[in-house]
Amino acid sequence: MRMAKKNNKNEQLPEGMSRRQAKLAARAAERAALEREPRPFAGLAMEPQLVAMQEFIPSATAPLTVEGTDRKITLCTVLPGAAAALVREEAYGGEAFVAMQQAVRSNNPGKDLAYALNWVKNAEAGQSLASATADGTQPELATLLDASSTLTITAHQDFNWWLAENDNLTPDVAQHMQAANDSILPSHEVEADVPGAVWWVNPGGKAHIRWVRTDNETALFNALARIAARGELVLGEETKFAGAFRTHGIVVPVWDLPTDRPHTDYAADLVALNEKIAAELDNDAQLTADERRQLENIKSRQVTIR
Repeated sequence: MRMAKKNNKNEQLPEGMSRRQAKLAARAAERAALEREPRPFAGLAMEPQLVAMQEFIPSATAPLTVEGTDRKITLCTVLPGAAAALVREEAYGGEAFVAMQQAVRSNNPGKDLAYALNWVKNAEAGQSLASATADGTQPELATLLDASSTLTITAHQDFNWWLAENDNLTPDVAQHMQAANDSILPSHEVEADVPGAVWWVNPGGKAHIRWVRTDNETALFNALARIAARGELVLGEETKFAGAFRTHGIVVPVWDLPTDRPHTDYAADLVALNEKIAAELDNDAQLTADERRQLENIKSRQVTIR
């Protein structure tokens, strides 16, 4: 029996492309979609804040102005069911929410965010978006956000902001909310006149400060090593440099802290340490033997998230 040949006469091809060219273009697009953006939020003043909301803050919201729409849009850490975005019913205000943390993500979180923001611009009240995995239809993130804008983040110690004022809780929803609230670790932004985003968290046992910075990675690690060699890589008494996260192309130094010292008590220490870091960032002299040992120690304690 002869197998019937696939009829390609009605196949729709991009204008000016042969079938072979179209296949090659499709494969190239698939490869591009799998490639990881080295620094997905680069060029935005809110870059460290976006990274903090995606990786380190359990519950937070921030109003966001998106080009091309007057709709009220709130950027948040996570939504019920780890959804990517939703628009409330008009009866509940019609506000749109876009989550930085979602169940499904691509290798390109900047493009995923652009996809979700573009979706909420046109979504109808009551709709939700389960996944915001970028598929190439989304605009560039830079066309949706003002590059010079920063976020005004409100940290929450629960997820009660998920609910509109006149929401009626069913027993199942109330139980889900309680479980979500019970999972939150106490987290607060540390307000200090320093670059980047500084967040304090207390998981129990000891607290931590995570300082999301956007400096050149090599220069920052060298600066930290020089300061560590002088015994000054601390944020006051009973604090200890713990290591660093590497995520989304930037470095996030971390310190261990005593749990009985409030998060509001670190501003002066952060400013003082930032002055030392700034003084060393442009130091291109060779590291001393002790500084090299400190650099190797710092690198051995770095953790790459994504």
